[in-house]
Amino acid sequence: MNNCAIVGINWGDEGKGRMVDLLTEHFDVVVRYQGGGNAGHTVVNEKGRFALHLLPSGIFRDGVVNILGNGVALDPENLLGEIKAVMSQGVGISPDNLKISERASLLFPWHRDLDELEEKRLKDKKYGSTKQGIAPFYSDKYQKKTILAGELFFPDELKAHLADLLEWKNLILTNVYGARPYTIESLNDWIRDYCEPLRPFICDTGAFLKQAKTQGKKILFEAQLGALRDLDYGIYPYTTSSNTLAAFAPVGAGLPSLRLDEVIGVVKAYSTCVGEGPFVCEMFGDEAVKLREAGREYGAKTGRPRRVGPIDLVATRYGIEIQAATQIALTKLDVLSYMSEIPVCTAYTVNGAKTERFPFPMELNGAEPVIEYCPGWESDISGIREWSALPQAARDYVRMIERAINCPITYVSVGPERDSIIARKAWS
Repeated sequence: MNNCAIVGINWGDEGKGRMVDLLTEHFDVVVRYQGGGNAGHTVVNEKGRFALHLLPSGIFRDGVVNILGNGVALDPENLLGEIKAVMSQGVGISPDNLKISERASLLFPWHRDLDELEEKRLKDKKYGSTKQGIAPFYSDKYQKKTILAGELFFPDELKAHLADLLEWKNLILTNVYGARPYTIESLNDWIRDYCEPLRPFICDTGAFLKQAKTQGKKILFEAQLGALRDLDYGIYPYTTSSNTLAAFAPVGAGLPSLRLDEVIGVVKAYSTCVGEGPFVCEMFGDEAVKLREAGREYGAKTGRPRRVGPIDLVATRYGIEIQAATQIALTKLDVLSYMSEIPVCTAYTVNGAKTERFPFPMELNGAEPVIEYCPGWESDISGIREWSALPQAARDYVRMIERAINCPITYVSVGPERDSIIARKAWS
């Protein structure tokens, strides 16, 4: 297989980064194709523990080229800081192994300001934004009011374009929110400090990918967040502002003519959710605290405690369908080892009727989970590397999920480290 996407099946935070880090040994190129610095991919390998927000998770593999595609919300300030932080831990980053699409739009400081100002205006009706400027950024992009990374190579045109955007943006900041306006001087300083250092990385990544395709290179597409946060098919309006689906990967990467050979959907062995919105299977009280602490479930970007619950088979089947997943990586199975009985959300009750169909977003608020239980194994499985060595109850739990979602589970992770994985299928 030449082209593969690794995507989230649920609400995000499924463990996509650890799977990208693991599987990049089979690929030549890794591409982030959507989203921005509003979520994190946690990676643990021989070089250390990393929380990536914009950098592709293939950055740790020698010989792998990493690309930030045109669909990414490119935050120069955060990206530059992340590059410096990762390099300080001994990881080499240069234009040879990191390339930024010239067609990627720049996320400006005013995008973060507007994000926070709007959340404050909404008060108790807020969407749970991470305040990284993602929604204002994509809004501007679709209004054709952003600056492309490639414009950094055209200083005169950039100066005129920036002045036009500044006039428009200050009208919104001052008249709508009563906020302080930006000055052209402050923006020029920001471009000098945070954008200019990235110029060596900016290129025609579409041409690079076209050449890679011609040469038969293997390309891995890395998604951010999960299917239920997709702008079009997620739990709207409690979604992100980009398309998190595998179908968008070639477009957001920079070469729409590419075709995916495989889609690996990542599913956590239980459910987690950061932010606002309906979460039908949510646990509360001591039960939730125990699971949250066992899984260290705190947002990689925000540090916010994640909402937790049992695996939700209704939401998972829906996520697999819209991602067109061909195989599943089940992560963090080891976290459930403390449970004598493992809860599973097998269906919903909506308007008094039991259903296995994932409802329209408005119906989710009144939905109730149908919970069944599986026997636990109550033993440490973090050191196991062979499927046959897992306790029978653990294997039964995985097989139960596999039957319910009708998609093969080919990887089972039993820890955050790169090698804490059980492969049920040889890679081809």
